[in-house]
Amino acid sequence: MAYIIYFLIAILSTTIGAMTGMGGGVIIKPVLDMLNDFPVETVSVLSSVTVFSMALVSIGKQIYSKTKISFTICLPLAIGSVAGGYIGQVILAAIIEYFRLNKTILVIQNILLAVLILGVFIYMKMKHKIKSLSLRGIIPSIIVGIFLGICSSFLGIGGGPINVCLIIFVFSFDTKSAAVSSIITILFAQVAKLSTIILTTGFGSFDLSMLPAMIVGAVGGGYWGSVLNRRFSEKTVEKCFNIVQFAVFILACRNIAVNL
Repeated sequence: MAYIIYFLIAILSTTIGAMTGMGGGVIIKPVLDMLNDFPVETVSVLSSVTVFSMALVSIGKQIYSKTKISFTICLPLAIGSVAGGYIGQVILAAIIEYFRLNKTILVIQNILLAVLILGVFIYMKMKHKIKSLSLRGIIPSIIVGIFLGICSSFLGIGGGPINVCLIIFVFSFDTKSAAVSSIITILFAQVAKLSTIILTTGFGSFDLSMLPAMIVGAVGGGYWGSVLNRRFSEKTVEKCFNIVQFAVFILACRNIAVNL
């Protein structure tokens, strides 16, 4: 039964994540926190591997479908996210070592997640009144990538809603184009995070019994999410994005309240 539950969490989260650019981890992380079956560091690994699997399939599907991708911006974003992913994992490991209390770390992560989600939600509702920066060039892309990589790795969420919001604001992308760019950034951030784990602690200390079911779900979610991204209108994708943000904000607040 547990395998079915974790499969459903993965496929639903990653379908929404691939469609909207949120990645899926922003849903998976607070849901697994709520279930409380695993410690924070294990939840982070489960989320990261699942999101990585989704991103790999989703980008492959987008390239196969000949979706227009702005590689002049996406590649520097990806490079920056690799550095940021490493930094985020180092920060997370240091905080886990310092506090050594699962509930304290969980509360810190969910507070940061709730604040970021609230900021993104407000921006997406008000973006028609806020002038975007329309920046171009390698340096802005790398700087944004580093910031997004840190958020992605430290929070274990893939970074999705923050990615989409910042890419829209900094580069003046529409929501659907930002979603595809976000998934590319997420993919490389998770590569950095998982590589850091492999080169340091390894995966042997984590309970990854649910991971096979979640990877299968992520493969399905990555495929169908990328299909829906192409089929749905800009307005529909943005509406789904905002609805999921609101739900995640409520869930994060619930996790904070329960663990204080």
